[in-house]
Amino acid sequence: MGYEGLLANPGEGEGPVRSVELPSYEVGATTVTNQQFAAFVKATGHVTAAELDGWSFVFAALVTDPAAVTGRVAGAEWWCAVRGASWRAPHGPGSSSVQLANHPVVHVSAEDAEAYCTWTGTRLPTESEWERAARGGLEGAVYPWGDELQPEGQPRCNIWQGAFPHQHTGAVGTARVKSYRPNGFGLWQCVGNVWEWTASEQDGKRVRRGGSYLCHDSYCNRYRVAARDSSLAGDSTGNIGFRVAR
Repeated sequence: MGYEGLLANPGEGEGPVRSVELPSYEVGATTVTNQQFAAFVKATGHVTAAELDGWSFVFAALVTDPAAVTGRVAGAEWWCAVRGASWRAPHGPGSSSVQLANHPVVHVSAEDAEAYCTWTGTRLPTESEWERAARGGLEGAVYPWGDELQPEGQPRCNIWQGAFPHQHTGAVGTARVKSYRPNGFGLWQCVGNVWEWTASEQDGKRVRRGGSYLCHDSYCNRYRVAARDSSLAGDSTGNIGFRVAR
């Protein structure tokens, strides 16, 4: 696992540093896109957890129909429970993933991701596999490209820019999966953009890695390669996706 001097979130299991031996494996160059997920749904008829529930969480600034908001998360009011939000309508009623074909699919639970993996003959990576791949061959670097967040002042990942959550100096939401530069292994956007499900568990929850377009060091600096978080396997939001392994 990674090490960056002082661990930023030691209570979340970023240490102690240890060596992990891994057999050979492959990891998707990008997270799974809306276009790829649509092909899976068309072939299998799969219905996601968000569709079955009839709602999912959407970042407030992205909500297309305020009338569809049924509640907000206490203490994180920027997360809105939106009726009708799903991978098909990522921002709620009036939005469509068709216009975001090359963006990462979101509003998918770990269980939805595993159903896609079964269809494609792949699986979710373990978090050890995810971290090794995300590092791109750099030993102990903070990010997939090195230790500086913006080399020569150039953004290298899709994260929040400005004062979260009310000020943003750029576009809000997901970016195309092949935005910015790939890492040394040819993997795109391993940090930022969307959280990525893994096959690993922590305290009965499923580990997610990579951070998302909502991460900002004022409250969430988990776009570091070593950072980790977890959710229930059935959870889905507008900033969680996945990439496959085999």
